Amino acid sequence: MDTREFDVVLWGASGFTGALVAEYLTRQYGVSGSLRWALAGRNPAKLERVRENLTTIDAQAGDLPIITADGSDDASLAAMVARTRVVCTTVGPYALYGSGLVAACAASGTHYCDLTGEVHWMRQMIDAHHETAQRTGARIVHTCGFDSIPSDMGVYWIQEEMLRRHGVPAQAVKYRAEAFKGGFSGGTIASMLNMLDQAEHDSAIRTIIADPYGLNPASGPRGLDGPEKTLPEYDNDCGGWITPFVMATINTKVVRRANALLDFRYGTDFRYDEGTLIPGGQWGFPMAAAVAGGMGMFNAAAAVKPLRGLLARALPAPGEGPDAKAREQGYFEILLIGKHPVDADKNLRMRVRGDRDPGYGSTSKMLGESAVCLALDELSSGGGLLTPSVAMGDALLARLQDNAGVSFTALA
Repeated sequence: MDTREFDVVLWGASGFTGALVAEYLTRQYGVSGSLRWALAGRNPAKLERVRENLTTIDAQAGDLPIITADGSDDASLAAMVARTRVVCTTVGPYALYGSGLVAACAASGTHYCDLTGEVHWMRQMIDAHHETAQRTGARIVHTCGFDSIPSDMGVYWIQEEMLRRHGVPAQAVKYRAEAFKGGFSGGTIASMLNMLDQAEHDSAIRTIIADPYGLNPASGPRGLDGPEKTLPEYDNDCGGWITPFVMATINTKVVRRANALLDFRYGTDFRYDEGTLIPGGQWGFPMAAAVAGGMGMFNAAAAVKPLRGLLARALPAPGEGPDAKAREQGYFEILLIGKHPVDADKNLRMRVRGDRDPGYGSTSKMLGESAVCLALDELSSGGGLLTPSVAMGDALLARLQDNAGVSFTALA
C-alpha cells in the first residue's frame, strides 16, 4: 500500500520553466482531483507568489502545499523525497544543483524526471546510482523535454510500428528537423556553457561528449554509429540537404542508451542520426553550408572561455523566456524515417509535431506528463537510470497525444 503524501512534487516551481509546469498541472489536473501534488523549492516567499498566480487558473490553487528544501542540504532533500512518489525538477544546470536530489530519489525508491541535456552529468549519475535505483525500484528519467522526448519516443513509436507491420525492427532511423518556431532556452544555454567550463578542465568529460555511445552501459556492445555530423550532406530519402541538428549530441546518445536497455530490441547493428532538413531547390546547398558554418562558428566560440562569457551575456539567461503569446504561436515538426533492413518499399515515415514552442511551451507539457505518468500509470519497467521510452513506453505516448499536444503520425 502506497502511504506517500503526494504523487508529484514539483521542485524548482518558482523558476521560469517550473512555473510553466505548475500552470500546466493546474490546468490539466487541478489541485483537488486525482493528482496529489505540491510546489517545492528553497525560497518559500517565491513559491507563495507562484501559488498566488495559479489562483487565476484555479481558485483552489491557494490550497497547494508548499515544501521548503535546499539542494545543498541532504537531510532536507531526503525528507522531501520521502513524502512523494515522484520528484519533477526544473532546477539546472543539473551538474551544479541536481546530484543530491538524484541520490536521494535513488536511495528512497522515489521516481524522478528532469529536463537535463548535460550528458557528462547523466553519465556520472548512471555510474553512481543506476544499481541503487534498480534495487529500490526508483525510475530516474532524464531528458523529459524537447531533448529528448521527440527523439526517444519517436524512435520507440516507429520501431514498434515496424515490428507490428513487418515483424522486424528498422535497421536505421533518421531524424530530420523540418520546422520550428520558438526561442532559445536560457536554462539550456546555461547548462551547455557550464558543461563546456567543466570540460575545459576534465578530459573525461570531453571524451563522454564526443563518444556516440557515451551513455550506454559501459560493459555492453557498441553499435556502428560514429561521431555526429558537422558538415552538410544530401539525403536521398528526404530529397534535400541536411545540416547538423543542434541537439543531436544529446538525443542520439539517449536513443542508443534506450536500445541497449531494451536488450537491443532495435538490433546491435541499429543506426541513428539527426539533422536539420533544408528546403530544396537551387539555394539548398548554400543555405545548408551557411547553417553548418554558423553552428561551427558558435561551437568554436563556445569552446573558448572568454568568448563563452560574451555568449552568456548575449543569449537568454536562466529564468528568461518568451511570453505566453510567443509560446502559443510556436511549434515544431520532425520527420522520422525508419529503414527496413532489406526492402526499401517497407520503409516507414512518421511525423512528430508539437503545438507550442519547443523550448518552453511543449517542454513544460512533456515534463508535466512524464511526472504524472511515473506517478499514476501502471508501468512494467523496473528501476534504474532510464530513458523516457524505456521507463514509460506506451503509457507516455498516450499521455503526450491525449494531453500535451504532441502527435505521432504515420505518413507511409
